[in-house]
Amino acid sequence: MNIAEIKKILPQRYPFLMLDRVTDIKEGESIKAYKNLTINEAYFNGHFPDNPVFPGALTAEAMAQAACILIQKSIPDLAATNFYVTNMKIRFLKTVLPGSRLAVSVKSVKMVKRGGIFETEASVDNETIAKGDMTFACK
Repeated sequence: MNIAEIKKILPQRYPFLMLDRVTDIKEGESIKAYKNLTINEAYFNGHFPDNPVFPGALTAEAMAQAACILIQKSIPDLAATNFYVTNMKIRFLKTVLPGSRLAVSVKSVKMVKRGGIFETEASVDNETIAKGDMTFACK
């Protein structure tokens, strides 16, 4: 999926649209996507000016957005437009710097008509920088 297709599914827009492309999706099972992080992104101006680091909260947001796409693509009758993270347990292992490609991988543990439980992982250059579980409810 390219950015135009992603924007048809996700309500977020710049600077909070955290995915540039979906590279693989297996409905009901998994999704892989990425975000290119360039120094001119707005959040690098203040996080941190002399040592820019991609915020961990935005890494978690990228993983959540990928899970939302997987939910939307996997549940054909889903009329929900709002997704709520009801539980998130993410461990951040390394920092992410400008110039990186943040790769996101999400696997479905359990999906029901109104949400699901997902294992998430984010990596840079095949090195895990964050991983954990997220539970979603749809409304």
